[in-house]
Amino acid sequence: MSYFVTGATGFIGRFLVSNLLKRKGTIHVLVRKDSQKKFDATAKKMGWDLKRVIPVAGDMTQPKCGLTAAQLRALNGKIKHFFHLAAIYDLTASAQAQRVANIDGTQHALDLAAAIAAGCFHHTSSIAAAGLYSGVFREDMFDEAEGLDDPYLRTKHDSEGLVRNEKRVKWRIYRPGMVVGHSQTGEMDKIDGPYYFFTFLKKLREMLPPWMPMLGLEGGRINIIPVDYVVDAMDHIAHKPKLDGHCFHLTDPEPQRVGEVLNTFARAGHTPEMTMRIDARMFAFVPAGIRGAVTNLPPVKRFIGMLLRDFKIPKEVMKFITYPTRFDNRETERALRGSGIKVPNLDSYAWRLWDYWERHLDPDLFVDRTLKGKVRNKVVVITGGSSGIGLATAEKVAAAGAVTVIVARGEAELFKARDEMKALGGKVFAYTADLADMADCDRLVKQVLADHGHVDILVNNAGRSIRRSIELSYDRFHDFERTMQLNYFGSLRLIMGFMPKMTERRKGHIINISSIGVLANSPRFSAYVASKAALDAWSRCAQGELSGKGISFTTINMPLVKTPMIAPTKMYDSVPTLTPDEAADLVVKGIIERPSRIATRLGIFASVVNALAPKAYEVVMSTAFELFPDSAAAKGDRKGLKDEHASNEQIAFASLMRGVHW
Repeated sequence: MSYFVTGATGFIGRFLVSNLLKRKGTIHVLVRKDSQKKFDATAKKMGWDLKRVIPVAGDMTQPKCGLTAAQLRALNGKIKHFFHLAAIYDLTASAQAQRVANIDGTQHALDLAAAIAAGCFHHTSSIAAAGLYSGVFREDMFDEAEGLDDPYLRTKHDSEGLVRNEKRVKWRIYRPGMVVGHSQTGEMDKIDGPYYFFTFLKKLREMLPPWMPMLGLEGGRINIIPVDYVVDAMDHIAHKPKLDGHCFHLTDPEPQRVGEVLNTFARAGHTPEMTMRIDARMFAFVPAGIRGAVTNLPPVKRFIGMLLRDFKIPKEVMKFITYPTRFDNRETERALRGSGIKVPNLDSYAWRLWDYWERHLDPDLFVDRTLKGKVRNKVVVITGGSSGIGLATAEKVAAAGAVTVIVARGEAELFKARDEMKALGGKVFAYTADLADMADCDRLVKQVLADHGHVDILVNNAGRSIRRSIELSYDRFHDFERTMQLNYFGSLRLIMGFMPKMTERRKGHIINISSIGVLANSPRFSAYVASKAALDAWSRCAQGELSGKGISFTTINMPLVKTPMIAPTKMYDSVPTLTPDEAADLVVKGIIERPSRIATRLGIFASVVNALAPKAYEVVMSTAFELFPDSAAAKGDRKGLKDEHASNEQIAFASLMRGVHW
């Protein structure tokens, strides 16, 4: 007995060939010339006997699948079962690509089967051939299909129609449900069907504990079956006599609703379950015109599009949330009676599907998370780049291949840092500038753009910190002016200078080094925190205007870092701080991941407590204010600097509130 298989290297095809190898006979598989390596790799992986699996050079897009006259003569009269599986199973593929593969390809396969006088043509169709039929779709139904506007549904329906109208060869049709991975190994070859929602579930797991109840949608019933059931059923039915001209639904007789399926995978992935589920059909009472008008509003479309992109869910999938079709499979049950072949319960193997996806298919596995992948040959401008956080960041991005531009006031220290990084092979450029001087900011912007053409990433790191209580600042209004001038106006001047070129190129990233004090509202830092908070607020406003133009903003609420900026407060020598290198790692994280904000858990916690219980938080801050007095430097007492030291109470409190400025 001989077989011919198209799509043998595809997901269903490879398992079908393995099943057929358990029987006697030779298996001829159609292979494009440029897919020979894929065939060899698949054969090796599946352990095929290449003495019995014979590749046949051809092309589904050509008449009679591109076989030559000599190939046709060699196969004529020898093929008893012709399995046609080659097709596009992808909702997101273009209409033209689906037509060529699904309709033209099926016609070419039928012509080939007729030319070699194949015994029976076994066509792998899909439940998609029913379209969006409302109600129970039987195996003997075809013309009753509804809602075929989608290219995938239409081409699967029309390709099956070609087989049904075929008079030259006998045929059998198989309509699998939504095919997922192997129920025993979890193996799957791509993201499809329910897998589209796995990224969403994983993000829930990262944000919330598994016991947290969630609100979700109930949706329609979706028919999920593992690939091993599909090939076992096809193999068995294909070899059973007197079934020509029949269609078989390879479906789950008890399909679950969308909400139940998502909860099944939520349990498998240890993510929060959707305890309360709203039936999506309840929105049907809203007139279609109104629903369409609302969903087509620009802000609604953009918000939905953003969510779908973040969760990597194609918009084409959403129409199946309320899938209206149920499938009767009595013909299949009759054909499989006594074989022991049946659809396993999804609960019994969902964990295998999740595990395989998380190990092999999770899109996050294929994201370039290296600094080099983000900054290589990109122009990165870092202010305050001669020491501390700026220097540590510059060293990292220069080593990763960035065109690194460092800016600082002190020429000697700046050029020394540049030369040391250049000696290690970095492409580093240094510019002196006083960023508290707006004219100097403009000069710097003009020079950098003239020399490099544009800026890809701007790291606003240069800053001035003043630790002084308000009572000691009554006659020091210039403290507030100085911090605003550098921390806010200087940073803003650079952003506004580089932004026109960024928006023109529709790409750019602004990273502002802010402070944990903005979240914690640290006493004695009113001048410093206010200036940083101003830049934070401006950036949040700018995000709304510029995110649609490819510009990203990242605010890093940096905890206390051991740099020259905190040196005047000797007490900080005895409290926990980050090193400049650790702080630079946070900047690198910002460059790679581009989040809106990076903050420590303590910083976020302080902000939440202040929002929920402001009076209680005020007591904590007041206690800290009394516990940590003004430094000798803040009082102008230079002689007292040597006598400063942290008490045990101060060290204990600072350790508890790690990283917060006191």
